[in-house]
Amino acid sequence: MGRLVTSVIVAVVAIWLASSTIFVVDQRSSAIVFALGEVKQVISEPGLHFKLPPPFQNVMYLDKRIQTLDTPDADRFITAEKMNVLVDAYVKWRIVDPRLYFVSFGADERRTQDRLSQIVKAALNDEITKRTVREVISSQRNAVMDAIQARTAAEAKQIGVEVIDVRLRRVDYVDQINNSVFERMKSERVRVANELRSTGGAESEKIRADADRQRVVILAEAYRESEKVRGAGDAKASQIYAQAFGQNPDFYKFYRSLEAYRASFKNRHDVMVVDPSSEFFKYFKGVGNSNSSSKK
Repeated sequence: MGRLVTSVIVAVVAIWLASSTIFVVDQRSSAIVFALGEVKQVISEPGLHFKLPPPFQNVMYLDKRIQTLDTPDADRFITAEKMNVLVDAYVKWRIVDPRLYFVSFGADERRTQDRLSQIVKAALNDEITKRTVREVISSQRNAVMDAIQARTAAEAKQIGVEVIDVRLRRVDYVDQINNSVFERMKSERVRVANELRSTGGAESEKIRADADRQRVVILAEAYRESEKVRGAGDAKASQIYAQAFGQNPDFYKFYRSLEAYRASFKNRHDVMVVDPSSEFFKYFKGVGNSNSSSKK
């Protein structure tokens, strides 16, 4: 019975010694081996490893995967225009020097995040204060992120951390100046609209005046051409009349007298006071004389 108990005790001790001297490092972690509180070894390669049993040596594991620092609230900064903006950024980081990281923060990840937040905030402040809002939002956004990442990476390296990426998620005005900014944008758009409207009105008046001028010119040219054609027609008609009536001047005189009679006696209500023996009634006399002679 005593031998059995002894064997069990020996087996338990052997199992305890094996479990306390053998440890496994996962591929996602790094291990720090301590000897009475002093860092003796840093293991980054995954696999099975050995150490002395406690309290001679202890093991601490650190996550070496990429982690995200994402603050819930945006930070306020002042641009080169002396305007307050809210910037929401996040950081991708990981532990690359476990020994230096442990010396800097121990195993407190909250201290690490606070320190990284301070580094990022200082870099953001330096880069944003020398740029305008337009540059931070659009034209120089990539340059701002690259500069912040370079500065943050240089400072984070001193605490055993590698900063992989820094991104600006949102850049916005503070609530106190949003309304004034919107009103200024609105007034600017109204000014541009009025300017375009006045420019369009001036162009329309110019086009209308030019059209009116062209209309007057076209009508004048048309009238001139019509008068020219009418004059040519009248001249041609006069020439034809002259040629036709020139062959018999007496007939021409008779024809013209008939036209004069037609024009004079067109309205029956007119009253004319004329000497019957005047030249105007020459052909009336001739007609009367011929009728009287024919009656005889």
